[in-house]
Amino acid sequence: MRISVFRKAHFNAAHRLHNPAWSDEKNAAVFGPCNNPNWHGHNYELEVKVTGEVDPETGFLIDLKVLKDLIFEEVEMRFDHKNLNLDTQEFKNLNPTAENICFVIWNILRSKLDEKYALAVRLYETPRNFVEYPA
Repeated sequence: MRISVFRKAHFNAAHRLHNPAWSDEKNAAVFGPCNNPNWHGHNYELEVKVTGEVDPETGFLIDLKVLKDLIFEEVEMRFDHKNLNLDTQEFKNLNPTAENICFVIWNILRSKLDEKYALAVRLYETPRNFVEYPA
């Protein structure tokens, strides 16, 4: 039986959308208030979807405690209450857009999960703005 399980999590983080190759004027025009040099923050909501075959011995696709701990250790501890631009290696040279944050989280989790699982990550920057990888 192929099935999907989901785990929700959240973290709070500050960031600034900025392209250092552009002028201040172009950054302001493209990124608007998200280019504030004094940063701004979001209460990110995360949904992780794992898909695969149910283990006939346990009845689990994946132990949700294992998934919960993985998300906590690899995502929440890494990004919660951080300035993504300044406090994380992942965004030292990568603009922390919702798209890039989602992709980074997917890569982190993908590297820790058994290949037998399909993985999707959905990240809500606001209740009305969210991204998903893979699309």
